[in-house]
Amino acid sequence: MIRTVNLEAPVWNRREIKRYARIQGASEEYDKLIDTCIAESEPVLSYRVCYSILPVRYENDALYLGNIAADSQTIQKAIRDAEEVLLFAATIGAPFDGLIRRYSRISPSKAVILQAIGAERAESLCDSFCEMIDTELHESGKRLLPRVSPGYGDIALLMQREIFAVLDCPRKIGLTLEDSLLMSPRKSVTAIAGIVTG
Repeated sequence: MIRTVNLEAPVWNRREIKRYARIQGASEEYDKLIDTCIAESEPVLSYRVCYSILPVRYENDALYLGNIAADSQTIQKAIRDAEEVLLFAATIGAPFDGLIRRYSRISPSKAVILQAIGAERAESLCDSFCEMIDTELHESGKRLLPRVSPGYGDIALLMQREIFAVLDCPRKIGLTLEDSLLMSPRKSVTAIAGIVTG
């Protein structure tokens, strides 16, 4: 079963925004620019996730997450001892992409900060969602392991196609996959996290 959820805006992490923007040290000018960009971003941001919990099985020494073949040492290590996995896709929405495109033409410095904000928002969304699921799992004596994503370690980007097929991302949260395997909206994440007992 595929579920969708709209989350509240996660707490802003300005330190992470600066890290993504490669801003080092204190700077009042950058702090003001970040505050301005946050104020412009907030009205266009949304926090949407679609997800499914799938069984883990091994067949002829091959690992399957539901019906997805997962030929990856990174996944095997990340979900070690898991009997189920959480498969999810998260996005902060297409309007934010439009904001970045607009400022790429008229203010490159704002565009850099907005790119960093997008990265921070997408990761914060994933963190908030995983915390929510972990809290729910605790009620049944289970817990969520740290997530991994296609493109990390030896997880092939091609796995995106199977994730999108399973989660029906375009219909559920308006997230599409281009032929290049880039996602649209850009500031989106797909991920896998093991579920273990104890």
